[in-house]
Amino acid sequence: MPPFAGLTPDCLLTALESVGLQVDGSLLALNSFENRVYQVGIDDGAPLIAKFYRPGRWSDAQILEEHAFVAELAEREIPVVPALQIGGATLHQHDGYRFSVFPRRGGRAPELDRPEVLSWLGRFLGRIHAQGAVRDFGQRPTIDIVSFGETPLAWLKEHQVISGDLHDAYLTVAAQALDGVRRGFDRAGDVGRLRLHGDCHASNVLWTDAGPHFVDFDDSRMGPAVQDLWMLLSGERDEQRRQLTDLLVGYEDFCDFDSRELHLIEPLRTLRLIHYSAWLAQRWHDPAFPAAFPWFASPRYWEERIHELRDQIDAMSASPLWQG
Repeated sequence: MPPFAGLTPDCLLTALESVGLQVDGSLLALNSFENRVYQVGIDDGAPLIAKFYRPGRWSDAQILEEHAFVAELAEREIPVVPALQIGGATLHQHDGYRFSVFPRRGGRAPELDRPEVLSWLGRFLGRIHAQGAVRDFGQRPTIDIVSFGETPLAWLKEHQVISGDLHDAYLTVAAQALDGVRRGFDRAGDVGRLRLHGDCHASNVLWTDAGPHFVDFDDSRMGPAVQDLWMLLSGERDEQRRQLTDLLVGYEDFCDFDSRELHLIEPLRTLRLIHYSAWLAQRWHDPAFPAAFPWFASPRYWEERIHELRDQIDAMSASPLWQG
């Protein structure tokens, strides 16, 4: 059965009513593939955001650990969106589904071509990381070569989801790319690990006239600080160098940055590419994925991934964006 086959509108609204919310029946599905997220109308109140978690992805303890981390950040007036406490709890269950409710926070995409915007983001990321370094996650995993590279690649090999003649070519170039990842981690050495946002791309930052706020900590994990920085970089090397400099101008007002982590930018990007392909394959039984990613099963998709990983092998052999 698809993971959300039973999450009908009636089931969803009944779940919210079960925790005492007075819904008005209006629902708006929001852009989310891993979970199901809806804007829900509330009688005599502002709409709320309801998030229904993908069955089997995180344990209750892992979800609650994420909620606790975001609540810590909110207590320190860092602009995040914590889950609402309803009846003394942030995680609820109904008819086999686990869900949480959040206040609605609007905003627009940040203008990442503006140095002052990047510095502003850097200041808040520095504050997030300063708090993230206070203690470790006890339940959530770490971004590392095994979980984001070796295990996903082994899954792709075992389930033979790669198109025909490209199967061996992809596995070969991915194995070579992982060798480059290992060398990058070796060059970086024993860098620190802390609690991260984990998926800090531009879509998870909403901007208002008051500045940024960070949403969707669903992928929060332990990892190197640079994981939350490199995903905000784009363009050619010179552009990325300027963007990173602007981010760190603000970041280092609140948190020291270990320049050895610059060796990890391209290895982390490579791990994400491998992990992403396996993620799509593992979720293919969810009807939302073939509808949203129809090109995934085509030979062209895997041809492009092979070229992409070859480019990453070259990128990982280059020097870091700058020497700290």
